[in-house]
Amino acid sequence: MKYRNFQGTEVSEIGLGTWQLGSADWGTVNDDEAFAILQAFVDAGGNFIDTADVYGIGMSERVIGWFLKTTGKNLYVATKLGRRGDGTCGWPQNFTLESMRSHVETSLANLGVSHLFLEQLHCIPTDELRAGTVFDNLRQLQKEGLIQHWGASVETSEEALLCLEQEGLASLQIIFNLFRQHVADEVFAKAKEKGVALIIRVPLASGLLTGKFSETTAFATTDHRNYNANGQAFNAGETFSGIEFSEGVKLAQQIKTHLPDGPMAQWALRWILDFPEVTTVIPGATSVQQVQNNVAASELPSLPAAQHQTLRSLYDDEIQPKIRGHY
Repeated sequence: MKYRNFQGTEVSEIGLGTWQLGSADWGTVNDDEAFAILQAFVDAGGNFIDTADVYGIGMSERVIGWFLKTTGKNLYVATKLGRRGDGTCGWPQNFTLESMRSHVETSLANLGVSHLFLEQLHCIPTDELRAGTVFDNLRQLQKEGLIQHWGASVETSEEALLCLEQEGLASLQIIFNLFRQHVADEVFAKAKEKGVALIIRVPLASGLLTGKFSETTAFATTDHRNYNANGQAFNAGETFSGIEFSEGVKLAQQIKTHLPDGPMAQWALRWILDFPEVTTVIPGATSVQQVQNNVAASELPSLPAAQHQTLRSLYDDEIQPKIRGHY
C-alpha cells in the first residue's frame, strides 16, 4: 500500500468506503462479514475509512467503533453529517449549530472516540453551502475540539468550487471515475492551489466499472442500484454515476478494451490514482476478496499517457453526453 498526504497525515491511497456496512442500500452485511472486511483492509495496509451517520442509521459507524476497540492499528475515520431525517432532524433543521453539534456527538458515541479525525458535510443543499453558515458551525465545532478536520462531500463541480472558497476546508469528497472524467478539469487545479485533499467516491460507478455486470443483472429492491437506478430517491450520480444501467454496461465493455489485461476494477482505480491531486480513493467492498482486489490497485504501474488520452476521448465522445442528473 502506498500513502499520500492528508493535511500532514499519511493516509492510504486506497481507502475503504463503508456505506455497505450499514446493511442498507447495498444488501445485508452481517457483523462477522463487516469485521472481516475491515480486518482485511487493515492487514493490507489501509488506514483511511469513510462512513456517515446515516449509513444504516448509525450502524456503519457503530460497527467501525466496535472494530476500533479490537485493533491496535492507528486508523483515520472520516464521517459525514447533514442527511439525517430521524426525529426532529431533517432539512433545514440539520444545519443549525445545535443540530450539528448533536450529530457530531452521536458519531463520537457510535465510533467510541473523543474527537473525529474528519467531519464532512454530506451532500447538503447548494443553497446551504452558498449561505456559508454551516462552515462557521464546523469551525466552531473544531474550536471546541470535537473535530480535527472538516470538509464536504458534494454532488456537483459548482458545489465543489463553492466549498473551495471556504477558509479551513481540509477536504473535498467528489465523484470521479472513468464515467466522470471532466471533474478533473473543473476542480483539481483549484483544490491543489488551496491545499485541499481530494477524496474520491463512487470510483467504480456502483460496480459498473468492475465489468462484471450484464444487462440482465438484477439488484434487490432494497439496493440503491434498484430503487435509485434513475435518480428516483436522490441524485442520479450516486448510482452508476448517472449513466442508464444498460448503457453503462455497454460503455464499461468499451472502456475495458482500452485497459491492460487483469481485473477491470483494479485498472479503473489505478486510472484515478494516476492523478497526483487525488489523496485517497474510497471504494466499498462487501467481501474480503473485493477488499484485496481493490487494494492491489496501489501496486499497479501508472497507465501510459496515450491510454489516458484514448480513455478521455471515449469519455468526451461517448460517455459524458449520456450522464443524467445534476453534476
